[in-house]
Amino acid sequence: MSQEVYIFLGPPGAGKGSISRMCVKNLGWKQLSTGDLCRKYIAEGHPIGKEIDFAIKSGKLVSDELITQMVVDWLTNQTHDAPVIFDGFPRTLAQARAFEQVVKDMLPSLKLHIVQFDVDDSVLINRLTNRFVCTNKDCQAVYSRSNSSMMPKHNMTCDECEGKVGKRKDDEPQTVKERIQTYHQHAQPIIDFYDKHNRRIHHVTVDQPLPRVFDSFKEVIRGRA
Repeated sequence: MSQEVYIFLGPPGAGKGSISRMCVKNLGWKQLSTGDLCRKYIAEGHPIGKEIDFAIKSGKLVSDELITQMVVDWLTNQTHDAPVIFDGFPRTLAQARAFEQVVKDMLPSLKLHIVQFDVDDSVLINRLTNRFVCTNKDCQAVYSRSNSSMMPKHNMTCDECEGKVGKRKDDEPQTVKERIQTYHQHAQPIIDFYDKHNRRIHHVTVDQPLPRVFDSFKEVIRGRA
């Protein structure tokens, strides 16, 4: 039985997390967050987690090879009962290359789909600088002061879990511009890599209400090659 994996590409604020959660909730898919998986492996004393923990405590960056190894370990130990969305992977060209090689050598039945969420930088800046997020790590529902219909109904209390809603430090205007610039620097080589390896990239326009973005995404995956 083949495993379907979706790699979501798009800048911060493009709605990748929101669409991922809708896929999990409405379609029964799975979502793999590399950040959450790192913390889980460390907490459980997993051999890979020990290596990650050592790197972090030594003040070093966790290597691309180790991150890729962790993702592959998780993926090969899953039951193939639902598509999986990669959240935050691959983050670098080295990770994209390493995973592509793994698919070729170890997981030939895996079906890899690349989805690019397209949006202008000016829209992103407005969206992120006006964004509020539930501080409950298990929820993280997103709200916006630029749209009254997207603000919490009860004075900065999350509609989903009743947690506190606040603004992220990295959503300040200058930080947002830097984050978007960093994304473009890292993302374009990954996009070029998939083009070179004849991986079809499915495009979804996200400058529209979230329910319509989700509908567009579902239309894209229904017509995937």
